[in-house]
Amino acid sequence: MAIKESRDIVIEASPDEILDVIADFEAMPGWSSPHQSAEVLETGDDGRPSQVKMKVKTAGITDEQVVGYTWSGNAVRWTLVSSTQQRSQEGSYELAPEGEKTKVKLEIAVDPLVPLPGFVLKRAVKGTVETGLDELRKRVLKVKKG
Repeated sequence: MAIKESRDIVIEASPDEILDVIADFEAMPGWSSPHQSAEVLETGDDGRPSQVKMKVKTAGITDEQVVGYTWSGNAVRWTLVSSTQQRSQEGSYELAPEGEKTKVKLEIAVDPLVPLPGFVLKRAVKGTVETGLDELRKRVLKVKKG
């Protein structure tokens, strides 16, 4: 059963500052609670990661996955390349500058291999999106302060 979720948040930083934090995958396990490890496997011509191997724990399930990333303008999109616990995953961060702040929209669609009741899956994905945005905001503000 696939589930889709989206949410947005306003962060007091520029799109570039936010994208730099997102692109620093190797630091992600230090600030994103679901991420246990992350390793950049490939980097694109723009210097940003294009393929990342990570271990992620959500709803008590640990998944080892490889994810492909595409960076363009004020957005980053990803697609699952391989996973031990998911059939598919697609997501994106869309950033829209608003003066000194940026509106960040996170969208994700997940189709797990493990049969989970719909309400459990929806709660897990919604929690991941909320936590991901809240933790991203905290990290961006911390990095921005120096």
